[in-house]
Amino acid sequence: MHTVTGIVAVSYINEAIDQGNPGKTLETLLLPTVKLHDVNPTNARHYQDVLHDAKVQKCKESHDESAVLWLDEIQKGINDANSNIEKAANLALGTSMINKCLEKHDSQPVLDILQSPKFGLRVVPECAEAYYKNLLEAKNLKTKEDSSEGPWLKLIMKNRYDYYYNVETGESTFVPPEGFIPKTSWLTSEEIQTIVGQVTADYNREQLWFANENLILQLQALARGFLVRKSYEERKGFLQKQEPSVIKIQASWKGYKQRKSYTDRLRVLQGNVAVIVKIQSWVKMWLARKAYKKRLQYFKDHNEEIVKIQAFLRANKARDDYRTLIGAENPPLNVLRKFAYLLDQSDLDFQEELEVTRLREEVVTKIRSNQQLEKDLNLMDIKIGLLVKNRISLQDVVLHSKKLNKKSKNQVEEMVTGDKQGIKGLSKERRKQLEAYQHLFYLLQTNPMYLAKLIFQMPQNKSTKFMDTVIFTLYNYASNQREEYLLLKLFKTALEEEINSKVDQIQDIVTGNPTVIKMVVSFNRGARGQNTLRQLLAPVVKEIMDDKSLLINTSAVEVYKAWVNQLEMQTGEASKLPYDVTTEQALEHPEVVNRLESSIQSLRTVTDKVLVSIFSSLSMMPYGMRYIAKVLKNSLHEKFPDATEDELLKIVGNLLYYRYMNPAIVAPDGFDIIDMTAGGQIHSDQRRNLGCVAKVLQHAASNKLFEGESAHLSSMNTYLSQTYQKFRNFFQTACDVPEPEEKFNIDEYSDMVTLSKPVIYISIEEIINTHSLLLEHQDAIAPEQNDLLNELLEGLGAVPDVESFLGEGAVDPNDPNKENTLSQLAKTEISLSLTSKYELQEGEDQDLKGLMIKTKRLVVDVIRTQPGDTLLEILETPASAQQESEHLKVVEKRAILDSKTPEKMKHSQSMLEDGQLPIEQKKRKIQRNLRTLEQAGLVSSANKYQEIINEIAKDIRNQRRYRHHRKAELVKLQQTLSALQSKTAFYEDQVNYYNTYIKTCLDNLTRKNSRRSIKLDGKVEEKGSKKLKQTSLKYTAARLHEKGVILEIEDLQTNQFKNVMFDITPGEEMGDFEIKAKFLGVQMEKVELHFQDLLQMQYEGVAVMKMFDKAKVNVNLLIFLLNKKFYGK
Repeated sequence: MHTVTGIVAVSYINEAIDQGNPGKTLETLLLPTVKLHDVNPTNARHYQDVLHDAKVQKCKESHDESAVLWLDEIQKGINDANSNIEKAANLALGTSMINKCLEKHDSQPVLDILQSPKFGLRVVPECAEAYYKNLLEAKNLKTKEDSSEGPWLKLIMKNRYDYYYNVETGESTFVPPEGFIPKTSWLTSEEIQTIVGQVTADYNREQLWFANENLILQLQALARGFLVRKSYEERKGFLQKQEPSVIKIQASWKGYKQRKSYTDRLRVLQGNVAVIVKIQSWVKMWLARKAYKKRLQYFKDHNEEIVKIQAFLRANKARDDYRTLIGAENPPLNVLRKFAYLLDQSDLDFQEELEVTRLREEVVTKIRSNQQLEKDLNLMDIKIGLLVKNRISLQDVVLHSKKLNKKSKNQVEEMVTGDKQGIKGLSKERRKQLEAYQHLFYLLQTNPMYLAKLIFQMPQNKSTKFMDTVIFTLYNYASNQREEYLLLKLFKTALEEEINSKVDQIQDIVTGNPTVIKMVVSFNRGARGQNTLRQLLAPVVKEIMDDKSLLINTSAVEVYKAWVNQLEMQTGEASKLPYDVTTEQALEHPEVVNRLESSIQSLRTVTDKVLVSIFSSLSMMPYGMRYIAKVLKNSLHEKFPDATEDELLKIVGNLLYYRYMNPAIVAPDGFDIIDMTAGGQIHSDQRRNLGCVAKVLQHAASNKLFEGESAHLSSMNTYLSQTYQKFRNFFQTACDVPEPEEKFNIDEYSDMVTLSKPVIYISIEEIINTHSLLLEHQDAIAPEQNDLLNELLEGLGAVPDVESFLGEGAVDPNDPNKENTLSQLAKTEISLSLTSKYELQEGEDQDLKGLMIKTKRLVVDVIRTQPGDTLLEILETPASAQQESEHLKVVEKRAILDSKTPEKMKHSQSMLEDGQLPIEQKKRKIQRNLRTLEQAGLVSSANKYQEIINEIAKDIRNQRRYRHHRKAELVKLQQTLSALQSKTAFYEDQVNYYNTYIKTCLDNLTRKNSRRSIKLDGKVEEKGSKKLKQTSLKYTAARLHEKGVILEIEDLQTNQFKNVMFDITPGEEMGDFEIKAKFLGVQMEKVELHFQDLLQMQYEGVAVMKMFDKAKVNVNLLIFLLNKKFYGK
């Protein structure tokens, strides 16, 4: 009903707008049912004009004369009208102030007024006098023009709306006032802006001349040069005009001299022919011998250089050949033949592959082990905390501590991988089920859309657990580049899906808790990204924590309380200052203000150090975080094209700083940024220092200033704005990363050159849960009937239980703890070698993809032993005996290598058999395969089967990339494993610390029980204790009130305090006190008081505590009294 009323109100507003009556329009705008904000009755005329123009514009855009304004468009019109009025009022006020200054001949404020945002002018301080002079001259001219004038200034807003401003009364209106006469002697805002703009332009032009003095000189020099060249060209033109005559004269003279010289020389040679011939032969012989000896000696002197040059030329030729191989669209066969050896797998390849597989398994297992150990330790923390508070018994804690010593993984693994009944048993049915799950998880791993849809089909609490276990397990925690690439593809797909389906406003990413963002941050702060955070933040965080003199507190109330506590501890007397104050009251004290300023100065210095560390370490930030930031920015820009760059970068900052870095700064112990000993913890001063730094960085990253409750920190607002600009550049640069395909060099052929299949390590429980979830949400994930996922799920059938995975007889059916046993066994991890169901199966030669792979291997074998310009030429030319012999050696060498190859890395049996064939049989099989491939359109004999040559070239390139990536992955896995082992060692220290603590508790319990004996009357007798208890202290409440310890007692007047008695007795343990009290003769129950608790309250700034739920006690003075009476301090 309320919605209908609002719609009616909106229709009333549109009708009033059409009528053109501002009063009527104002009445409808003020209707309570419409709930419009910021409606000012004095602006009714302008509301009418703006809303009417908006409605006309909407009709024009929609080509619908009956179009009406909606509620948000009406609100926008009101906001625009208010903004217009505010800008016009500011401009009118500024114009008035300028004219008043000109009338008073006061030039001082003119520049400040022009620089204000009211005019929006670009003002140069150096032109202040020129501004004033020109404005004054213009005003004097206007004064002479007309002597009669009114008090009104007229402004035109947005070239459409008239605005009238009375310079005498400050009144403003949109309707021409009665008897309107403009103030003609004053300059208008347009005239002021024109004059100021002209002065600024003249100044800039003058500065331009000064700045370009050298260019002017060059221009003059060019002009003089032009004149000289002009004179030269005139002279040259004259000579060119007379050129035929000059040439004739020169030719006649040169011809005469040459003929005379030739005639004389010919006469001498004709007289000495025999002598000349003999001399020539001797000289030629001598020159030839000399040149030969010199060249020979040169070669001997530069033998090393010549060898290097030859090597360089050969290497250059090899590089050119390799560039041709990787860059040419159709690499020639002779080039391919030189690099065919790169496709061979060496012993080193197998060793590295086995080492990578082993390390990957160890890393994944260690990650999962550490996660479980961390969960158990966190639960142990809670249990010990409850023990300290007497909320649970010591036996419960001891029972949980035993669970930290888990059963060996291998003990349970044997049940699953047993040779009889487990899922990896040697039966056809078990093998079929295992292969079905391997096909299923391969499909899920390589097609991110399935998991992306599944994540959003589940409730958020369930999807979070699913992501933390199954998804990261499926991608082996991105332990190699292939899996990191696939995981990033999943993140990208899921994030785009979430933004398109769940984000309605751009701020939802910040205010909500997006599932994918949470998953990305969690992954990059885990084992893979932990080292990065540690390298990035550890040095500066440790420096802050090690600075014992650093004490930052930006809370005025806390600073005030600490100051009061200090005064009371120094004097031993109750302070006359109140304990509970507001921030404003605390800031009235100069000492508090001084301490705050000191904290702010220290805070800036420390924050700058953290900023330098962050900004200089961009290259260390995980690629995955930067890529997801890029995806987030692009996806939001695509969905919200009107969003500004600043808005998008704030969202990116929320991801990169607030969600990723900020928690590690606030709690470095919780993210392994710093090394903590077992049982150690960060001091509250250190944590507060880090919290203050994080708060400033958070405000700077989001461009949020200190206001409201934090207004006393407003002196840092300029610093925050400057820091935001640095953050903005940082976020822009962070998003500038290549796509994963380019980063990881992954393409469709990557899986073809790998020696081993992808392997994941997943628990039985996770397999069952994943299978169950896929079946539950199958219609949403794979709606198409012929979807590959539907086919695989149909083949798997119903979800099996844990017992069927383990096999019958794995668990005793009569075991009373069968359920618990199965629950523990469900956590058993098994390894799955992932394969695609739709790849080549043995014997399926008709499969074109498999046929292409087989043919390529045969072609490589042939071209390595038989040269030729084209494949067709090689296939048609019979091999020589020497080539057959070379081929046989290659076959024998491969057979030896295959015998050493691990079973899981071997190729199919048919490929091994093809490799053993003689060269001529291989060539015949190649020809048959090529005809089949040509019929399928994959190759063509017209271009001499160049397509298969190109495919082999791709395999060579990918093999090289894979070897390079594998070496990098080995190093990365070793580093990760080392970090995980360090973390495991830390957790083991924690376990030892907890075990020691529990043992101490047990010893204390045993000792206490042995020291006490119960008498018949029920009293407890201390054995072996001969010394008497310490004397207790007795005070009346009146005496304690005089000392300032007791502040008040509820429902009791001060003059009755003398009837209240307090008895303070030290307990058995050091620092424990027992306090008994009688209020007006009524015995109250005793209170146990721990001195450590008092010190903690004092540290936390708690000045007053309640005792017996009636008496208010001064904590500082109570500590002072106990120190004085019991500890002699």
